[in-house]
Amino acid sequence: MKTQPDSCFFEARQRLLLTRLDARGLPFLVVTKPANIFYLTGFRGSAGIAVFGPSGGHLLVDPRYTIQAAEQARGVEVKEVTAGLFRAAGRRLQKLRARRVGFEENHLTVEEFERLRKQGPLGAVWKPAVGLIEELRVVKDDFEIGQIHAACLLTSQAYEEVLPQARPGVSERDLASELDFRMRRKGADGVAFETIVASGPRGALPHARPSTKALKAGELVIFDLGAILGGYAADMTRTIYLGAPGKRVRFLYQAVLEAQQEAIGTLRAGVKADKINAAARRRLAAKKLDKLFTHSTGHGVGVEIHERPRIGRGEQSPIPAGSVVTVEPGIYIEDFGGIRIEDTVLVGAAGTQILTPAAKDRWWLE
Repeated sequence: MKTQPDSCFFEARQRLLLTRLDARGLPFLVVTKPANIFYLTGFRGSAGIAVFGPSGGHLLVDPRYTIQAAEQARGVEVKEVTAGLFRAAGRRLQKLRARRVGFEENHLTVEEFERLRKQGPLGAVWKPAVGLIEELRVVKDDFEIGQIHAACLLTSQAYEEVLPQARPGVSERDLASELDFRMRRKGADGVAFETIVASGPRGALPHARPSTKALKAGELVIFDLGAILGGYAADMTRTIYLGAPGKRVRFLYQAVLEAQQEAIGTLRAGVKADKINAAARRRLAAKKLDKLFTHSTGHGVGVEIHERPRIGRGEQSPIPAGSVVTVEPGIYIEDFGGIRIEDTVLVGAAGTQILTPAAKDRWWLE
């Protein structure tokens, strides 16, 4: 699979960015968030500052990243700096005679912004560029969809391989480590987030970290995992039961599965996000389980594991074609456990496609 587009690919993104900046009356933008720098240039380092303006883009890096930036960055001039990135960015803006500059206010600290402003052009007007690049990232192109799909397939395969090891006596931490190893062995760059394996009562913690607790017969076990491939993330959750499930467990699992199916059935291009959330909650409410669903129904997936759009209460934005989102209803019962079922889903113009194909009907191990 092609893992790095050419310069034309990134130059097109940068031109679109400049068009959006012009619509906001901002000739220049300082980008400090690594995920956004990667999206615009292909550079995957953890530190750097990009400056975009009418004359093009400039990527400033310290000596740790000079070689990497030269290899990865596209469509920008790479400049190594040794006197501090914010000082260099300010001086670059001075040289460009910038008078109005946008910045990523949700990523900079106050101290960092003050350093940037003081080093920048005297009298320049600084404007927050609220979510500007994140808005561009919502709709994925064919390359991004291919990367996410491959990451999802890899994630599903790793889960299916490790699942037979989920037996009484095996620790949550050992299973999580095995999942991480399998994903990397299959080609993942790494994991998109800390893999969750939560068994028994610990499953009532939606973001439980894997512990040394051993799995036991008669327990539910939640697996939440995702690979990163070529800079793009996957996200999937499956819940299993160790043993033959009784009536109560079957009722609860079926309720969550139906809630997810209802939400995915509602999900399509142009539908408001809160309508998808409401569909999942309505199905759980019919079985008096809605109060046990304590988080949003989903979120966007791409360069980051959590990005726009958010699928939750009050989210009025329509879901656009080309977006990739999770659908992940769950219920959590203190001193008992939890059930969550999550898929990464592509929203196409003609319908949806589940990108994480790991089975959901084979959910107990006897």
